[in-house]
Amino acid sequence: MTDLINFINNILWRSVLIYLLLGVGIYFTLRTRFIQLRHFSHMFSVLKNSTKSDSAGISSFQALCTSLAARVGTGNLTGVAIALTAGGPGAIFWMWVVAFIGMATSFIESTLAQLYKTKDNNGNYRGGPAYYMEKGLGMRWMGVLFSIFLIIAFGLVFNAVQANSIAQASAVAFNFNPIYVGMALVMLSGVVIFGGIRSIARVAEKVVPLMAVIYLLLALWIIAQNIEHMPAILALIVKSAFGLQEAAAGAVGYGISQAMTQGVQRGLFSNEAGMGSAPNAAASATPYPPHPASQGYVQMLGVFIDTIVICSATAAIILSSGVLDHPQGHISGIELTQRALSSAVGDWGSTFVAVAIFFFAFTSIIANYAYAESNLIFLERNHPAGLLAFRCVALGMVMFGSLAELPMVWRLADISMALMAITNLTAILLLSGVAFKLARDYNQQRSIGKLPTFDATYYPELQTQLEPGIWERKKP
Repeated sequence: MTDLINFINNILWRSVLIYLLLGVGIYFTLRTRFIQLRHFSHMFSVLKNSTKSDSAGISSFQALCTSLAARVGTGNLTGVAIALTAGGPGAIFWMWVVAFIGMATSFIESTLAQLYKTKDNNGNYRGGPAYYMEKGLGMRWMGVLFSIFLIIAFGLVFNAVQANSIAQASAVAFNFNPIYVGMALVMLSGVVIFGGIRSIARVAEKVVPLMAVIYLLLALWIIAQNIEHMPAILALIVKSAFGLQEAAAGAVGYGISQAMTQGVQRGLFSNEAGMGSAPNAAASATPYPPHPASQGYVQMLGVFIDTIVICSATAAIILSSGVLDHPQGHISGIELTQRALSSAVGDWGSTFVAVAIFFFAFTSIIANYAYAESNLIFLERNHPAGLLAFRCVALGMVMFGSLAELPMVWRLADISMALMAITNLTAILLLSGVAFKLARDYNQQRSIGKLPTFDATYYPELQTQLEPGIWERKKP
């Protein structure tokens, strides 16, 4: 079974997704004329009024925190460690590349999710790739396929991955029994997810910014302590990315392949750009400025924070610690990050990572569930019994993940993530013309000093595709 899973995983990543992901990201980057560079400061400007919301949607800041809750988790601590051990320092460079071009991809998919959002039976905004596949492309079957992949990936497999990291970190730092860790996680997660999307958004809004700031401050302190080594570490990352470090060993091609594959896999798992997950949070927001493209900028910022900032901080901690230079046995995953931090700050470093991974991964669990719930509603049209059953199954996977072996769980996560991404990337390529129009409209209004506001009457070709009442302009 393990050999079959590895075979499927290698085909999807080495033959399909790695080229599709990079190709689509480069295409969107060029078509938007490097929007992630030209409008870098505007991403932060949009946040100034991001706490506004209404009875139908969460605020843009809550949507950002919810997407960051899903993004900032094991990918930032465990995933970076796995990328370094399996792909070498060069994997970090390819994580940066994926993040940079992924910012443009995230802009496109989140803009489309806002445009094609709907309301559920409780009057809350719902949306995401499944919805724009049905409404924008007229392909409900494609939306159904995507929803199934997302429910398997986020509602089940990824939550097992997050729980796995919490259990491992707790075992290393406190010698806790994984069974008890799993039981505690199930109870805490259940309390939040049974409260619905607004409960999840409120928790994410409070926990994610606090933990991210604390973690980054510690990382900056460690970097400052090792500042003289940073130029050499940066050079090592770049050299390894292009096989220059491996040239003497005669394994250049293999070294580049491993670095690129691991960097792209772990980068995508971490920032989720193009995967079709973050758009589910983007669609739940009441945007300000009141234009679909504003959520594109918000979620573009999420990719930057996740990979360029937080993943880079973890890589700097591990590479400056020297734990990879003198490995003691085979260590990977969260244990490697804990050892690296302990070598820099003492024994309490392992405890700090365990606490950090708990909050990061716990918020990922509840945000992942929120994504899965939106897609279950797409499939079932608000079926209460089905929703209750799914919540129980999702919590069961949290318990399973606490006890499962890491390699198998990660391989399953890679396969489900690849299938999701392939489906979503196909859809946003087909709908990209609509997103480009919205981006132009938004920035034309900005250029003449107007608050960008979406007026659906300017787009008669979209009238039959949009949910009635969602984008009707309120009369003063």
